[in-house]
Amino acid sequence: MKNNIQDTLISAIKSSARGFTLDESAFGGLYLDLPTDSRFGDLTTSIALQLSKTLNKSPREIASSIIETIKKFLKDSPAGGYVREIKCEGQGFINFYLEDKYFYERLSDVIRSGGDCLKSELGRGKGVLIEFVSANPTGPLSVAHARQAAAGDVLANIFGFMGFKVKREYYLNDEGNQINILGESVELRIRELAGERLEFPDNYYQGEYIYDIAKEAQGPAHNRQGLGDFAAGYILKIIRKELDDFGVSFDSWFSQKALAKSGKIEKALEYLDKKGFLYEEGGALWFKSTQFGDDKDRVVRKSDGNYTYLAPDIAYHRDKYGRDFERLINIWGPDHHGYIKRLEAAVEALGHPAKSLSIIIVQLATISKEGKPLHMSTRKGQYITLREVLDEVGRDAARFFFLMRRTSSHLDFDLDVARKQSSENPVYYVQYAHARICSILRNSTLKFKKESGLALLKEKEELQLVKKALQFSDILNICLNTEDPYRLTVYLQELAEAFHKFYDLHRVLGVEQALEAARLALIEAVRIIIAAGLDLLGVSKPETM
Repeated sequence: MKNNIQDTLISAIKSSARGFTLDESAFGGLYLDLPTDSRFGDLTTSIALQLSKTLNKSPREIASSIIETIKKFLKDSPAGGYVREIKCEGQGFINFYLEDKYFYERLSDVIRSGGDCLKSELGRGKGVLIEFVSANPTGPLSVAHARQAAAGDVLANIFGFMGFKVKREYYLNDEGNQINILGESVELRIRELAGERLEFPDNYYQGEYIYDIAKEAQGPAHNRQGLGDFAAGYILKIIRKELDDFGVSFDSWFSQKALAKSGKIEKALEYLDKKGFLYEEGGALWFKSTQFGDDKDRVVRKSDGNYTYLAPDIAYHRDKYGRDFERLINIWGPDHHGYIKRLEAAVEALGHPAKSLSIIIVQLATISKEGKPLHMSTRKGQYITLREVLDEVGRDAARFFFLMRRTSSHLDFDLDVARKQSSENPVYYVQYAHARICSILRNSTLKFKKESGLALLKEKEELQLVKKALQFSDILNICLNTEDPYRLTVYLQELAEAFHKFYDLHRVLGVEQALEAARLALIEAVRIIIAAGLDLLGVSKPETM
């Protein structure tokens, strides 16, 4: 398959760096996007606009120069025969128009390989650790955690599909003040169950699950710390079961308590001290994070001798790099946004490139039902849980809906829409396209092969479907480079729409035999690609609906 045309074009663009007396690193992170309007080609890049300020030239002038370099590059490349035209359009976008034969050959490869050719070796040999969810074991998972779980799990699936060695990790904050408060919350409920009347502090955990734990713990006596550990273990079992039902599993669960006992925190701080990145002031130990772009230095050990949250996090990330991961991805909630710069500073102080760590902030989700948002209050135990969403709409809809917006954008999750068995429900719409294709293929008596006259596909809707189907690899590249899986859900909806539009206007069965064979080949390729996309999302692919 000529699936590496994007890599070839990126290499061609980077080769233009010499003409601008730039290093190729100026093109770091470059990838080709898909034009929002198909009239502007099949692939596009805004690199000329990005370089305009650096080079002090107009984007169109830069684009024209890059295009000339690309054309020279392609003369000696087999990929050159698949590029029909390259244009500078708009404010300075470089748009690539590909030959139809490129799409026919790729379509043929998809059918012949059963979709194996869609996989990539881009990340071959590169280790990636994705840490996500990492909710404190103080209560069931909320919808905020559920959205992080969906994003982390699907991003890991995409990285794996692209050839990376991916590991999933849950960082378990199983010690500290929140565990003490959890234990005290359970203790008060035990006393309440025994008939005492007492005031329950506002900062204690008050959900119904605390009563359940109290009933379990009523038997043998527990001291406060022991009761906290008991409650945390009880809740952790709930969390594991919820994640399992959500289709999310982890390769490792990393305990903060075990980290503290291991001596790794002290060793990490000793390392930073030897590098000259620590100093004492006011009885506290400070990290010189301003040397690495932070707005102020940070305390790692307080004057009372206790560590701040940053100290174990430094040790934890030092441990991650020690396990030979070249790339770390942390998926956090919005309440951690202010914590990013200090951790990035710590990673650099530990001797690792800043770009080796990505911190993705997943914004909150609003759950609505019957047109009204459901309100949440964590400590009061009135928040919407992952379990409630699963019970309402099931795993497929839950996973799909949690990914329908950029992770950096707030998400509105409508439970009523997610339950619908109609085209109004995006996941149903995509699954129905897969089931509809399976039905057509079952009802066909015609055998077709990869060579089944794909060039006969000339109708507007046929070509639109061909091109949309073969954007799959480009979409995965975009998800990989933006570290955000949401584009995959958008793409699958667009592909389903292109299929339904094609099928509503053109018969597949009962037409002239050669054309029927070509259309069967086309929809089989579409089926394979929809199935691959649903697999990456962790959503089922029904053959009947």
